[in-house]
Amino acid sequence: MSETYYELFRRQGISRRSFLQFCSLTAASLGLSEAGAQEIAEALQTKERVPVVWLHGLECTCCTEAFIRSSHPLAKDVVLSMISLDYDDTLMAAAGHQAEEHLEQIIEKYKGKYILAVEGNASAADDGIYCIPSGRPFIEKLRHVAKDCQAVISWGSCAAWGCVQAAKPNPTGSEPVHKSLQGINKPIIKVPGCPPIPEVMTAIITYIITYERLPQLDSQGRPKMFYSQRIHDKCYRRPHFDAGQFAETFDDIGARMGYCLYKLGCKGPTTYNACSTVRWNDGLSFPIQSGHGCIGCSEDNFWDKGSFYEHLPTILPPGWGGIESTADKVGLTAVAVTGAAIAAHAAASVIKQTRSKSGNDKLAVED
Repeated sequence: MSETYYELFRRQGISRRSFLQFCSLTAASLGLSEAGAQEIAEALQTKERVPVVWLHGLECTCCTEAFIRSSHPLAKDVVLSMISLDYDDTLMAAAGHQAEEHLEQIIEKYKGKYILAVEGNASAADDGIYCIPSGRPFIEKLRHVAKDCQAVISWGSCAAWGCVQAAKPNPTGSEPVHKSLQGINKPIIKVPGCPPIPEVMTAIITYIITYERLPQLDSQGRPKMFYSQRIHDKCYRRPHFDAGQFAETFDDIGARMGYCLYKLGCKGPTTYNACSTVRWNDGLSFPIQSGHGCIGCSEDNFWDKGSFYEHLPTILPPGWGGIESTADKVGLTAVAVTGAAIAAHAAASVIKQTRSKSGNDKLAVED
């Protein structure tokens, strides 16, 4: 029997206390309670390490760049302690025939047990000649490795949706992983984003290791724990949206006051991801907090949905008009409503003062 995660931790000189802290941190990143931390601890003390094969197709490697910068849990803990990253042609030392022989050994030794992580997508046009790693079309390599895996994780929007490679006119015939694997009956988890949030990536691997099952997925195959809410729902600028307060340009007073970026093209109202809660760079910030609208990179076909700087005309704050309204009218409506409220308040104040003065005059006459 291979060593368990806990045995590996102890062999590396990690104390029992540090191990439990690690389990608590991992549970927190998954949104689990203290009971979840105990389940993770129990799993890591009894289960063997999970072999992972990580393939790279048509992509920019930003998913790997994000993954190695994860902090909760640290990517080094995931790669070196929690999983056995047996093949990754970007991170591994081996190359060429040596690497490919090693891959075949993994497939044979861990048949039906390893996880296939895919970054990027395959080219289906012209027999796949636009992506040829290790001397053969990537689509062939992908299908070959997938047929004996336990499950597939599609890292990033390239693998999940096709991303920029599949944008019109798509001369290479790029397609998402699930289309390339049609006919191969394997569960597929989609973790979209360009790139995905690092902590989301490591947390999903941890979940699979701990519970030996895939997390609950939505209708598109994304983990609900991270993709069940719109960025808009938890955005700190949401109160400004509800109040009809929008930045009109990136350098106007509204932008400087932190108003909603919807009119500047923010796709937060139609984008499902955890950016506004988990955030980036160890929870420091996310694009909207940095002053730029969400471009919807975790949604299917986002490259072909028009300009990143044109707003969605049908998404309006609650109470700001029906189907005839537009976002451009919302700001004017808000001003009009505010002006009417000020006028009403002023009128009420005048009436009150007039009544008060009349009353005082009446008392003076009676005296």
